[in-house]
Amino acid sequence: MSDTVISVENLSKRYFIGAKEELPKTTGEAIRNIVSAPFKYLHSKVREPNPEETFWALKDVSFEVKQGEVVGLIGRNGAGKSTLLKILSRITKPSSGCVKIRGRVGSLLEVGTGFHPELTGRENIYLNGTILGMTKREIDKKFDEIVDFAEVEKFLDTPVKRYSSGMYVRLAFAVAAHMETEILVVDEVLAVGDIQFQKKCLGKMGDVATKEGKTVLFVSHNMTAIENLCQVCIFLHNGKTVGKQSIESAISKYHLQHQSSYNLQFPVCKDEVIIHDFKVLQNGYIVNECDGGKPIDIEIDFELTQNLTVFRIGIFLKTILGNIIFRALIADWNEKVETLNKGRYKCQGKIPQKFFVTGDYILELHSSRYGIKDYCFEELINTHLAIKAPINFNPCHLGERSFGLVLANCQWLLQKVEIDD
Repeated sequence: MSDTVISVENLSKRYFIGAKEELPKTTGEAIRNIVSAPFKYLHSKVREPNPEETFWALKDVSFEVKQGEVVGLIGRNGAGKSTLLKILSRITKPSSGCVKIRGRVGSLLEVGTGFHPELTGRENIYLNGTILGMTKREIDKKFDEIVDFAEVEKFLDTPVKRYSSGMYVRLAFAVAAHMETEILVVDEVLAVGDIQFQKKCLGKMGDVATKEGKTVLFVSHNMTAIENLCQVCIFLHNGKTVGKQSIESAISKYHLQHQSSYNLQFPVCKDEVIIHDFKVLQNGYIVNECDGGKPIDIEIDFELTQNLTVFRIGIFLKTILGNIIFRALIADWNEKVETLNKGRYKCQGKIPQKFFVTGDYILELHSSRYGIKDYCFEELINTHLAIKAPINFNPCHLGERSFGLVLANCQWLLQKVEIDD
């Protein structure tokens, strides 16, 4: 028997934009329509929408998921992630294509999915389990584990409409994760819980895959969680995907897609600060692919519309996963520039040569007033840096994956020691 538990072939989902006249759903509705407006309904025709009136949330998506795999699903908002999960969870039907699923699916797509607000937490556990096709005996077997994991024992006989959003998602996740299902589908609802509960949930998802052999599909914008939990990844962009790929490759595409500086029109204004230009240069030329053996120049052309105290501007360098490698602001080493008068400025900085490990990085512009305001330019003004190995780096090591975050040349001194016989 094949170990494939999810098979998706040429899956597409189309939605109609705006109002669309539909056929009556029942005979009674048709009769009422004719009686109330006979000429309208006797002469009306069902009109196919124009291409401009349709939106393809998914378009020819294909992939397979094996039993026990933990698969990350990433992409920007509107990429089609939730639509895909709703089709896999049988909540909505595809417009075309084929989905084959072997096993029961436990879904957590929205806070309180499958819960009835008027029922208590206890009653909703049994309701949810029954919807998943479980018997009362199976639910009884898991009941104590669910309650203990969700940490809602005190409120178990309270209607869930009185739960906080955090309590709601704790119980919903506990039910989905502990039920006797072969496939667990989790959307970005874990962000509702606190940090400790998020860690607890991530640990549980890892356990159900490694110890229980369940298959997990996990949607998140937290790339660190995706990297730590998942084995492979599916990157969705405008409803399309190339299928499963490595975590590093998918996350790299995700971050590259979010780099907005390529099409950004300067100047960019945030309150009192105007950014006229942001450049990354090497050898005097604007680049986004750099030689790791040479320094990289940063130029920021900005303007202040009023005098600003405790003002800071500079860069954040991050890994492709979004982890900060360093922050470099002009005021870090020069307290005299913390107070700037109204006017236009150009500042230049330099990232030293032989600093980068070969790979992909994100460079963001940062500006703020310490303890007062963050101008959030990094959301708009950022760029991707692809770093090539220095020319004099040992070519025998180039095929090896990169280790660490920065390149260190310790200038080793090698001497042969003569040993007397």
